[in-house]
Amino acid sequence: MIMKTIGVLTSGGDAPGMNAAIRAVTRTALSKGMNVKGIAKGFNGLLEGNIRDFDMRSVSNIVERGGTILYTARCPAFVPIEGVRKGVKTCEEVGIEGIVVIGGDGSFRGARDLSNEGIPCIGVPATIDNDIGSTGYTIGFDTAINTGMELIDKLRDTAQSHDRCSVVEVMGRRAGDIALHTGIACGATSILTMETSEYYTVEHAIERILKTKTGNKHHFIVVVSEGYTAGKYTDANQIAKQIQDATGVETRATILGHVQRGGTPTVHDRVAASRLGHRAAELLSQGMGNRVVGFSKNAIFDYEINEALEMPKVFNKELFQVAETISF
Repeated sequence: MIMKTIGVLTSGGDAPGMNAAIRAVTRTALSKGMNVKGIAKGFNGLLEGNIRDFDMRSVSNIVERGGTILYTARCPAFVPIEGVRKGVKTCEEVGIEGIVVIGGDGSFRGARDLSNEGIPCIGVPATIDNDIGSTGYTIGFDTAINTGMELIDKLRDTAQSHDRCSVVEVMGRRAGDIALHTGIACGATSILTMETSEYYTVEHAIERILKTKTGNKHHFIVVVSEGYTAGKYTDANQIAKQIQDATGVETRATILGHVQRGGTPTVHDRVAASRLGHRAAELLSQGMGNRVVGFSKNAIFDYEINEALEMPKVFNKELFQVAETISF
């Protein structure tokens, strides 16, 4: 089936590089003779008819911008089948025959439901957490870890000046990749993630600080993933107090929060988003849907959506062991 018109939307949390993906989808589709419609505010745009035509100039000068020009939102009203069918009706009314959905696992479930109801969809992974099992890399991750690195580097200056320990909570509710990568890049004394929480606890971090103190080091960085503080230790301030009480080192907590989602996307995110967006539009141009694109060893693959959703996220424990070895 040759599609005449496709839509593109961004859904879930924003991620730097989403605009580069929108640009790639739009220009690839237009180059293949298809029309493109931008759907605003995720699946809400389908329910509310918030849709506009895109041409080449609609996506000019956006590759360097963070966030998403299409805006994004979660859409509980799209979960029931009635919501999905309302979205299908909107597609039929405006002539959309397929959609590129840029987002995370939740967005892919919406894409799957639309595909099952007759609107072929291609999912493009975009989330700073890098928490999607079907791809080795998600759009926004590199920018997020560079932002985290820059901020932690600034905190280290203060920690060193005052002989302090800084406990830094980074994002990553379901995956500790941000904590792992920023922790290594910043020379953290300890990295605490949900994936390794059984063995690498706050007590373990305290032991490392005490051991490192004997080597004449007096300032420390402990990087904690958001997913870790969703468990036993529900607050970075609680962890900081426990470390201070046990070590005698003045300890402060900093929660980086949503600042990690913003900012100009890095070269890596711009290129990755462009490649994935291009591939997604190509698949729709071939009449294919119900797929998710992603990376495996820097090559682009695509999987059936249900298969992709069932793939577990694998934490890089080998890289974590590297961090443990070199962080004293």
